[in-house]
Amino acid sequence: MSYNHLSLEERHYINTSLKKGMSLSQIARDLERSQSTISREVNRNKGQRGYRYQQANSKALQRHKDKHKHVKLTAEITKKIDKYLRREWSPEQIVGRLSSNGIIKLHHETVYQYILADKRAGGDLYTHLRHQGKSYRKRYGTTGSKSGIPNRRDIDERPEAANNRTRVGDWEADTMIGNKQKGALATLDERKSKLRLALPVPRKSAEEVTNAIMQMLEPIKEVVLSITFDNGREFAAHEVIAGKLGCETYFAKPYHSWERGQNENANGLLRQYFPKSRQLNDAEVVV
Repeated sequence: MSYNHLSLEERHYINTSLKKGMSLSQIARDLERSQSTISREVNRNKGQRGYRYQQANSKALQRHKDKHKHVKLTAEITKKIDKYLRREWSPEQIVGRLSSNGIIKLHHETVYQYILADKRAGGDLYTHLRHQGKSYRKRYGTTGSKSGIPNRRDIDERPEAANNRTRVGDWEADTMIGNKQKGALATLDERKSKLRLALPVPRKSAEEVTNAIMQMLEPIKEVVLSITFDNGREFAAHEVIAGKLGCETYFAKPYHSWERGQNENANGLLRQYFPKSRQLNDAEVVV
């Protein structure tokens, strides 16, 4: 018989049966459990007042929680994390992909802590982070409400047709910054057709980025139904874009870059040709 954790109801039965003076072997037969399972349960969770099912359940859940944190990053999981990091994926993207593929659910903080531990051990994983010079703690303290983006609509409001890629016309948008903040690329990806557009801009300002997006999408505005943006302030003029293109605009949740995973991954591939060490004020290619 494969082992399954005891439920609260089973623990309540054990509690009641012990008070009645029943043997562990009888309790095990009634619950269709092994006697060793029942014996281990009683011995591990017995307090000064004997076995109490609610206390036992709380102890068991805490042990499971602590163990879960400890064993999550197996060699197999860290191998996958390493692979995605070396592709220039962010920890937020990585946990999103691992979750969507049904591999494991992690918090992005777990990945950041793994990277820090690797750095302390002399590893180079931290060099693949997009914001190497920033304090990790700066990831916290924002929910998007102070983003400076007026009338921002969350991705949760995006229609199911866009989420499920059942139509052409739903785009993802972001910017890629050049070395020393010199120049940028405005990038767009259509979710169903996988069409990619990119255009250089001299500065990552709302005006420049808005003009670039309009230049790329206005000729094909009949297939622009929605655009999902990153939370950068360069997209503060999203209402101007929506008005001119006749589309809806949405924003991914802060630090949830996997919600624009197609665009993020394509940006990573584009970095092969426009590496982080390169200034982009001289970029001349439309991809």
